[in-house]
Amino acid sequence: MEYLTHNEAETEALGARLAAVLSPGAVVAYQGGLGMGKTAFTRGLGRGLGYSGRVTSPTFTIVNEYEGGRLPLFHFDMYRLPDEDALFDIGWEDYLDRGGVCAVEWSEQVAQAMPADTVYVTIARCPEADTWRTITIEGVDLP
Repeated sequence: MEYLTHNEAETEALGARLAAVLSPGAVVAYQGGLGMGKTAFTRGLGRGLGYSGRVTSPTFTIVNEYEGGRLPLFHFDMYRLPDEDALFDIGWEDYLDRGGVCAVEWSEQVAQAMPADTVYVTIARCPEADTWRTITIEGVDLP
């Protein structure tokens, strides 16, 4: 399904809507360039899962963990990883087994590691306005 958001707050709200339908072990794989709103969407996921703290990009840490909500949120940034082997080296399978939600930025870097039931979120800038985003969600239906 394709959605249009007009600002960061709407992008976060859509992330929260997605969180409502995710179950333990869900993987959300993002696709989209720099500055498209992947981290904003993940802030919404965190809020929708009941996490009230700050959600930031894991660019330099590879993964940030957020606990305290309905499910833990594991936020990955694969931009600096060379391939799937590096993902497995940091314990990818352990994260999948922990019963949380894995949100993966730059998932195309590790495409072969994504499970068959992965939810794909593609975020692109709209030509009509710089702050607008077209967000396509595949693999799950939102209420």
